[in-house]
Amino acid sequence: MTAITWQSVQAEALRRIRTREWPPGGQIPHEADLAEELGCARATVNRALRDLAESGLLERRRKAGTRVPLNPVRKATLEIPIIRLDVEARGQAYGYRLLARETTLPPPDVCATLKLQAKTPLIRILALHLADNTPFCLEDRWINPLAVPEIVSADLTTISANEWLVQNAAFSRGDFAFGATLATDTTALRLSCPQGAPLFTVDRTTWAAALPITAVRLSYAPGYQMRAEI
Repeated sequence: MTAITWQSVQAEALRRIRTREWPPGGQIPHEADLAEELGCARATVNRALRDLAESGLLERRRKAGTRVPLNPVRKATLEIPIIRLDVEARGQAYGYRLLARETTLPPPDVCATLKLQAKTPLIRILALHLADNTPFCLEDRWINPLAVPEIVSADLTTISANEWLVQNAAFSRGDFAFGATLATDTTALRLSCPQGAPLFTVDRTTWAAALPITAVRLSYAPGYQMRAEI
């Protein structure tokens, strides 16, 4: 007899949602009842429903059961991108230049973002990512060496801090902020675009529990388009 997997339970739950067997706003059966009906462990049902709740297709409330939301919220899946892979996925040749690296005291806004004392030294990285030898993204990053001490001796001339951190720094949470700015004279020079050109920017922080790892601003050259899955 083939074991019932959480994926098959999830597929059945999705079928019931889509066919309105479980209507919007309606409460679905308890996990124990579903497990008995489908012939699987309760933990299998829990895993399947938890995944659907994280996707916004179910609402789970403690002591109130699980419901199909009246207005499902589909969530975009955002991953910390490796810029090299982004460039290569566009069919372009990737290039990288480390423009500056120093250990220094961060400005007040960075201290506030990372919730650090004003006299906490951080590593600042300024790097340029290229696509077909043309500026693609300017990376302005602050790294907390207390969170990732290995970064102190890492050679960031051949691998970007972006890629090194994705490979070596385990994070528990983070946040993204997307915006648009006008290129300053310095940024315009580095991105080879006119001063005042509109730039797509991403401000991101990552944390290991209460310990901040990094804060970075990515400024993309004009014409950049970000894609995300839902």
